[in-house]
Amino acid sequence: MKTMILNGSPRKNWNTAMLLKEAQKGAESASAETEYIDLFDLTYTGCRSCLACKRKDAERCRCYWKDDLSPVIDRIFSADALIIGSPIYLGDITSQVHGLIERLHFCALSYDDYSNYFKGKVNTGIILTMNANKTFYNLAYKKKAKEIAQSFRSLNGTVEVYPCFDTLQVNDYSRYNMGSFNEEHKKEMRNTQFPKDLENAFLLGKRLSE
Repeated sequence: MKTMILNGSPRKNWNTAMLLKEAQKGAESASAETEYIDLFDLTYTGCRSCLACKRKDAERCRCYWKDDLSPVIDRIFSADALIIGSPIYLGDITSQVHGLIERLHFCALSYDDYSNYFKGKVNTGIILTMNANKTFYNLAYKKKAKEIAQSFRSLNGTVEVYPCFDTLQVNDYSRYNMGSFNEEHKKEMRNTQFPKDLENAFLLGKRLSE
């Protein structure tokens, strides 16, 4: 078993990364080989519409643009599981994750009949972290989360979304203009709920990698 773990957050050691690293431990507990990548360390864009992947002589499910993302896409298609995490910024996933989705989906899409070239199976877990609470997520973000999940169904495996609510943004709110947030409440959630989220991320990684 091979499990790819992709961090779509610019913060390498905060909420999203912490959850993904627990998911990695979960995958490894199921004896999976893992690879962890910080997407913000890579240099790439979204799809360039070069159409190289649509040439009649092209190998299918390959992105031919020469940048840091193309070999990662190759490894995703050859993996057994993919776990990707992103914070929610302005109601959406980060631009790095959007770019990945464009590239991954487009090179597997047939322009003859809109079928899927990819015949393998990659189970996918999507971890979303956010400042919003669960009520606001259900009201404003849940539909978007379903759309994100749908974009990974072309990998032909199970797709699970794990939302993590009301996250701690910084250790010391007094240093920032963040008057809209209650530091005491945020720290309480960090101490009481976030450990449960870490445990659930571990179980997600294990489940998808078994």
